[in-house]
Amino acid sequence: MVQKPTQQKPAPNSTRRSERSRRAIYDAALALVSEVGYPKTTIEGIAARAGVGKQTIYRWWSSKADVLLEAFIDLSAQAAEAAHRPEVIGEAAEYEIPDTGDLEADLKQVLRATVDELLDPKFEIPSRALAAEGVVNEQLGREFVGKLLEPQLQLYVKRLRSAQDQGAVRPEIDPRIALELFVSPLAQRWLQYTGPISYEYVDTLVDYALHGLARR
Repeated sequence: MVQKPTQQKPAPNSTRRSERSRRAIYDAALALVSEVGYPKTTIEGIAARAGVGKQTIYRWWSSKADVLLEAFIDLSAQAAEAAHRPEVIGEAAEYEIPDTGDLEADLKQVLRATVDELLDPKFEIPSRALAAEGVVNEQLGREFVGKLLEPQLQLYVKRLRSAQDQGAVRPEIDPRIALELFVSPLAQRWLQYTGPISYEYVDTLVDYALHGLARR
């Protein structure tokens, strides 16, 4: 009797398994920060929630702050891609601020999208946690700026330089300083709860930044 050859099972894909584990850790870190707050979130808790060993986390990250930072970058990139938003936070940014030829409209569009994100608890809670921890953790603070904030700010720089080329902005203006006229007040108001943030608020910031305070 001839035996049929046994069908071998495919070898497990370690890359796919690692990606599943990484994704589970991202989700666990963001969920725990939202549920119990940053101080009570621990590596042990993240590992238990993700269904992985604690050493799996330490193989990739050195602290819970590093886990949360990377998870938040990933969350922001996914949200931007899914919504086809013109801007994205993080090192993998492939989106840009729109360049329709109308600088005012383009800036208002992207800042309104930012308001939506800042008011979404899914983004707001981990973002506040990272910002607060970055104040006391110098290394995390540098990474927070370098990986999350600066890439986004450079998108504004690029759009303002395009406006200079089009003659809509004076050529001697430093775009990196100019963008702070509308980005910094929004960030300060959001971080320090000094007032509500809304579409009307960011529209006004753009109006003041582009047209100044003197009588037209």
